This record gives sequence, C-alpha cells and structure tokens, in this order.
Amino acid sequence: MTVSMRVMSAGSGYQYLLKSVAAGDGNRNLSTPLTRYYTEAGTPPGQWLGSGVHALGSGEIKQQAQVGEKQLALLLGMGRDPVTGEPLGRSFPEYDTKAGVYGSDVAARRAVAGYDLTFSVPKSVSALWGIADAGTQALIVEAHHQAVGEVLDFVEREVAATRRGVGTRNGAVAQADVVGVVATAFDHWDSRLGDPQLHTHVVVANKVKTAEDGRWRSLDGRPLHASVVALSEHYNAVLADRLTRVLGIEWEQRDRGEERSAAWELAPVPDELVREFSSRSRGIDLETDRLIATYVEKHGRRPSAETVIRLRATATLTTRPEKQIRSLADLTAEWRGRAEHILGTGARAWARQVTAAAGA
Repeated sequence: MTVSMRVMSAGSGYQYLLKSVAAGDGNRNLSTPLTRYYTEAGTPPGQWLGSGVHALGSGEIKQQAQVGEKQLALLLGMGRDPVTGEPLGRSFPEYDTKAGVYGSDVAARRAVAGYDLTFSVPKSVSALWGIADAGTQALIVEAHHQAVGEVLDFVEREVAATRRGVGTRNGAVAQADVVGVVATAFDHWDSRLGDPQLHTHVVVANKVKTAEDGRWRSLDGRPLHASVVALSEHYNAVLADRLTRVLGIEWEQRDRGEERSAAWELAPVPDELVREFSSRSRGIDLETDRLIATYVEKHGRRPSAETVIRLRATATLTTRPEKQIRSLADLTAEWRGRAEHILGTGARAWARQVTAAAGA
C-alpha cells in the first residue's frame, strides 16, 4: 500500500518527525519548500493541515502555516491547545519516564496522541522524481501534495467522527460529527538506506471538536483503521490522474512477486531503475523470506496471507537502520549518478524526454 498508518503515543512520540527537519530557514527568496530547502541538510518544517485547525486558540493557526516544536509538544505530547495551552477535553496523563507509568496507575496504557498516515508515491514515481530537473521535481511534489490534500478532505467528509455517551448497560454510545481534523504534515525525501522515496507523514491528532456541542473529544479510531486500504487506493488514483494531466505520462500494472499484489507504475520507468532504488525493499523481502522459511519449518505448512503480512511487518521493523540526514541536492546528485549506469544516458536528459514524450 502507498498509504500506511501507525498509532502515535502521547508524550515524546512525535519527536521523530523533527529529527530530519532542516535547522536553517532556507532561502526565503525561493517560492516552494522544495526549492527553498534544496541545499539544506534535512527536510522542510511541518505544516498545519485540516479544517479543524480553525478551532484552535482564537483561530490564529491557518492551514499550511509552519508547525512549531512547542506547538507539537502541547498538542501531541500533552493533548492541549497548541496556542493557549488549555486542555482539549481531557489532556493526556503525564508519563513518569523513571517509573515507567502514568501517575500512580501502573496498569495505565500509553495514551493515543494521533494517527500517522504516511503517503508514499509509487517507486517508479520516486525514481523519476529523484533524477529529474528541479522544475519537474517541484511539479511531482505539487501533484503529491494535492493528492494528499484530497484524501484528507475525504477523511473529513466520510471517516472522521467522535463518540459520545457512556458505553454501559444503561447508556448508549453514539457517533457524532466533528468540525474537521487537526493534522500536521512533514515531507521526507529518501528511504532509510538513502534511495529516493518521496513521502509525507500526515499526523491526524486524536483531538477533535464535536460539531453538535462544541466539546473536544477523542477521534473514533475504528473507522480510520478500517479505511486505510480505501485511502491508499484513493490516493493512488488521484496521484496518477494528476501526474498524467501535468506530465502526459502513462501507467502500467506490474507484478511484484508471489507474496505481493501487483502495482501500478509509470510505464516509461524501467524495472531495472526501480530495483536500483529499492534497497530497503530488497532487505525487507529477504528477511520476510527467512521468516516464512522458519514458519514452514516450525509448522510444516506455508503461512496464510494474513500471517505473511504480519511477518513482513516484523521484517520491516527488524531491518530498519538509522536514517542519515543529507540535503536534497546531495541526494539528487548521487541518485543521478546511479541512474546513469542503468539508463546509459544522462539522467536529467532522460527524465525530460520521458515527460515530454506525450501530450497531457
């Protein structure tokens, strides 16, 4: 899937989003975050998304405004308004890192601060984006951002809700509409092994304002979990449509092996180039194969499709290396050099030819 989701815990769970953010302010004379931070080591600061941001403070936060670290600490760390510091409904319990518990309740579970929806473009798109000229790179990023925005709009219309009432024998729990979601978005350029992997972490806060009575409650996570596959398919379709409109480029379905479903990729981008930039996937595949072989040896049969998914998730975690922070300029120069050995020609010239081959 090109959209995945993980639950983010309260406390310091949000801090990984800040590790790769560029420390400088970039060149403010340049128009987009992509070009502004091109030579900075790291990625652009996060942005606020979601129509629910207008309910924070007195409406000071606007969509696409830059996210501050203190704001994240208040919202995702403590469950408080990132402007005023006031609790949004019930604030998160304070976690005692030394004792390893919340307050005096040893059995308390870590509170859910939000849901990290990670939007990753298909590998062939990352490959083209990684070696293209700066103008084409910016167009691909813009199409990606527009697709992310459309999916988030869909989440607000069809998925996001809260629950109110008491779930007991004498009381009923009702699903209630919300005024929108509060989200933050962080762009990343590469995989943990330094391959081109354009993706955006969209963290949907677990705090939502109920439309009916104006109270802040928790986001109902059940429909969000159930919708991940649909969100992924919707994102794929919108992104494909936008890229074809802008670049005039065609798509084709490609087989990815026995244990994985087929994927839609850009037709002009050869599999050899996709494989060159899939170091992380190869490592996960090898570890998944090892786990499957161990399962067969232990149980005497192949694992079910559901078990294979769990084994792959385990392989993803166990093979995860530390990420190196580099500038997009350095990464792009390296990617073009690697691509030229595959393409047999200049990477930027090839990318220009591919994107100019057909009318939009």
